[in-house]
Amino acid sequence: MTITLHGSPISNYYNKVKLALLEKGVPFEEAHAGTPGAGSADPAVLAASPLAKIPFLSTEQGPLCESQPILDYIEARWPQPPLLPADAYAAAKVRELATFIDWHLEMTARQLYGSAFFGAPPLKDERKASIRKQLAAAIDAFRRLAKFAPFVAGDTFTQADCAAFASLPLVGMATRAAYGEDLLLAAGVDYKAYVKMIGERPSAQKVVADRKAAQQRL
Repeated sequence: MTITLHGSPISNYYNKVKLALLEKGVPFEEAHAGTPGAGSADPAVLAASPLAKIPFLSTEQGPLCESQPILDYIEARWPQPPLLPADAYAAAKVRELATFIDWHLEMTARQLYGSAFFGAPPLKDERKASIRKQLAAAIDAFRRLAKFAPFVAGDTFTQADCAAFASLPLVGMATRAAYGEDLLLAAGVDYKAYVKMIGERPSAQKVVADRKAAQQRL
């Protein structure tokens, strides 16, 4: 059975998983699933993803949701080429970095997305200031962990790159829209050259092309 990735090519967490699948050469199908929210989704979606979040995966053993557990499942089932170091501590450091990107950096910046990208009313100044303070701490933490040598966790492409390539540009664009400057660049995180380098990989080119096509359809 071919596994199926459910979600949308516009979602950065969907693309985090998609990039890993493509890097490993895993055969998979794609199926569109939106994000109607818990309580309003199709029962079949809620059975696979209880909060109706994307992405989620269909496997012969059953469904799986949340992007990082999905990446760990992929790594365990298709260990070659590896996206985690063999050393337990080094692998944990990669997961640590991916967690900081997802849950501290991107999720903090996500509070800006409504007004930055989707036409929602501007946030109140106090709210924007609070988010900026949160972002400053998250960006400083990320800067302390990230290597960019040349990959985000060191000299090898890993799961952390799947997270970084999918999310860093969004953080930069959202902060520029909200504050008039890219807070990553302002803090000395020169991610542009990194994103360009990753973007030369065939897997990343596929992810970007599919995302742009989906955006054009919208």
